[in-house]
Formats: sequence, structure tokens, C-alpha cells
Amino acid sequence: MKAAVARGIPGIVAECGGSMMCATCHVYVADDDVEAVPAVGEEEDALLEATASPRSDASRLGCQLIVTDELDGLTVLVPESQL
Repeated sequence: MKAAVARGIPGIVAECGGSMMCATCHVYVADDDVEAVPAVGEEEDALLEATASPRSDASRLGCQLIVTDELDGLTVLVPESQL
């Protein structure tokens, strides 16, 4: 999420700056990559219920996706609205 904000990727609002308090960094992980990301935690799960765009099985908070070598090439899609 921080990399997306730093590079001006449109659609990532990140009102809380990555503190997992707002759900305005909601993204959809591409179908081919869903199995590669860690499971959704309890707090993230609760926040995903409050996203502006519909939640799906591929929904994640960008602030919780930590880029590692294993996630090299990860594709995420940004919803049309975060607010």
C-alpha cells in the first residue's frame, strides 16, 4: 500500500496511513494470486465488511499485503471507489 501511495497509484486512499483502521486501501487480489497471500486476520476481516466497494473472496486491505520475494509479481486490482 505504501508503495502504491508513494507512486501515485490512483484509487488507494489510505486515510489511516496503513494503520489498519479505515479500509480505504481495499484491493482485489487477482484470482491466480489468491493462494499466494497470507490468510486474512480477524481485524482485517472485520474491516473488510465496511469497504465502500463490494467484498469478495479476493478482497484484502493493501496495508496488510507485505511485499516479499514470494509475492513478486502479485497482481491486485483497485476498486472504483474507496469512499
